[in-house]
Amino acid sequence: MYYSRAMQPGIPLSDGMEIMCLRKGYLAEHRCGGAAGIAMAAIIAVMVMVGAGAAYRYWAPRWKMSADRHIELPVPLSQLPMQIGDWVGQDLEIDPGALIYIERNFADDYVSRRYLNTTARFVGDLYVVYCATRVSGIIGHRPQRCYPGSGWIWDSTTPSQIVSRSGRTVECLIHSFHKPAPAFSEICVLSYYVLNGRVTLSEKEFSSWFGRTPNLAGDPARYVAQIQVSSNTEQACRALASDVADVVFSHLPNEDGRVLAVETSDTPMPVQRSAGQGE
Repeated sequence: MYYSRAMQPGIPLSDGMEIMCLRKGYLAEHRCGGAAGIAMAAIIAVMVMVGAGAAYRYWAPRWKMSADRHIELPVPLSQLPMQIGDWVGQDLEIDPGALIYIERNFADDYVSRRYLNTTARFVGDLYVVYCATRVSGIIGHRPQRCYPGSGWIWDSTTPSQIVSRSGRTVECLIHSFHKPAPAFSEICVLSYYVLNGRVTLSEKEFSSWFGRTPNLAGDPARYVAQIQVSSNTEQACRALASDVADVVFSHLPNEDGRVLAVETSDTPMPVQRSAGQGE
């Protein structure tokens, strides 16, 4: 056998010499290949840095500009009916500090309202926040984190569903919290997201790179809305969530970008009895 790179062609090699020459040849080639790979990686890294810098210079002023404006819904959430079936509502004030925070970081529109059902003797709070300018701003602001931050102790979170007045099945999460003695109290929170017109329960659906970019086009149909209904009992929580679902959906762009509340804004909301709740 012969190895013509390290030795002169045609000169026979012993097995030991051949192995040694092969190893030296391999190491030489490997070192050359490694050096070339490092050089190529360095070139690619420089190109990526240059590209990232150009992208930053392009997007930064636009991103800042997007923080100073809000995308408005065709029909504001404040126009949700004060009376829905047997439920009569009253707006709740949000702490000024919290209000400044949500408006600055993610909320383009919101409503916080308490509804009372004197027939069933239920009371429940509805909170809806609409995020279109900075969709990713709502990430992390979910019941499992926000309620413990206000002194509540998390007990459980269970996937479930409700059925709206129109018969639409809505996937949701049921959260249970309590505060210990001596001021013992319990609260049930039902929550879900609406992402571009469809219901989702996971932040992963809008936490990608695309979801984190600002909505520079000002498209109100590209959004995330968070819906929360809370009460001291799960029964009351489900009842309110079921009865307000269709009304809330009508104020948000559906998957086709249509806002049904625009088409019915001049038509009074009919007063109906509470429908049965889904499990």
